[in-house]
Amino acid sequence: MALTVVWLFTTVFTCVHLSVLLEEEYRFKQWMSEHNKVYDTEEYYRRFHVFTENKKTIDRHNAGNHTFTMGLNQFSDMTFEEFRKLFLLTEPQGHCGSCWTFSTTGCLESVNAIATGKLIPLSEQQLIDCAKDFNNHGCLGGLPSQAFEYIKYNKGLMTEEDYPYKGHDDSCHFEPALAAAFVLDTMNITSYDEKAMVDAVARLNPVSFAFEVSADFVHYKEGVYTSTQCKNTADKVNHAVLAVGYGAEENDTPYWIVKNSWGTAWGIDGYFLIERGKNMCGLAVCSSYPLPLV
Repeated sequence: MALTVVWLFTTVFTCVHLSVLLEEEYRFKQWMSEHNKVYDTEEYYRRFHVFTENKKTIDRHNAGNHTFTMGLNQFSDMTFEEFRKLFLLTEPQGHCGSCWTFSTTGCLESVNAIATGKLIPLSEQQLIDCAKDFNNHGCLGGLPSQAFEYIKYNKGLMTEEDYPYKGHDDSCHFEPALAAAFVLDTMNITSYDEKAMVDAVARLNPVSFAFEVSADFVHYKEGVYTSTQCKNTADKVNHAVLAVGYGAEENDTPYWIVKNSWGTAWGIDGYFLIERGKNMCGLAVCSSYPLPLV
C-alpha cells in the first residue's frame, strides 16, 4: 500500500513539474517571437534557463508590496552581468555604451526647441567619434556635461541626418559648415541639489543626469522606481538619462519623469519614473544642461 502511495505521489509530482516546465517553455517561445530572438540549440537552453530565473524574480517582486512593477522586456534572456558589460558604463563592452550621447542630444534638442520652436534631431555619433579630448571615451562611456563642453569649444554639433548613428567607435568626420546646434555654456547643477534640478526642469528645460543602474532596474515596467540595491555616490553611476518632468503619486510619493535610451519596448514606452528628493541611486550627483547659442 505504501509503495502504491509513493508511486502515485511521484507520478503526480512528475506530471505537475512537466506541466510547469512546458508552460514556461511556451512563454519563452512567445517572448522569443515578440522580440525576434533566434538561438542555436545550446544557446536556446542556456537562454531559457536565464529567462526562467528572471521571470521568477519578476513574479516574486510583483507579488510583494513595492512602488513599481517589473515585467519581461527585450533583456529578459540576459543575466545582469551580461547586461552590465553590454549596456552600462563600468567596463569595456561588446555593445556601444552610448547612453551619455543620447542624454546629451536629447537635452540639447529640447533646449533648442524651446528657444527656437524647431526640433532638430542631433548626432550621437559625432559625440562618440569626436568628443574624446573632453574626457569622454566613445563607446566606453562619457558624461553629458563633458559632451556639452565639447560642443561649446568645438563650435557645433551636426544633425543625425548628416552624421548618422553607427553604434561603434569611428574616426571623427565633423564638418563645421554643417553644424546645426551650438552651446554657449554648460550649467552644472550643484551635486546633491535636487531642488535645483527641479527648478531647472520647471523654469527652463530637461536636465541630463547620471545614476547607478542595479539589477532590479533592468526589469522595470511601470510605477515609481525605488531601490535598496543601488548606491548614491558619484563613483557608482553607470548610466545617463534625461529628466523631462516631475510629479507626485496619490500617496504623495514625488517622482521624476525620465527618458531612457533603451527603446520603447522597455519601461513606459521608453520612459520611467524614479523617486524624487532622496538622491535615489545617485541621480543628483552629476546633473547638467546647456545654454543654447541661437
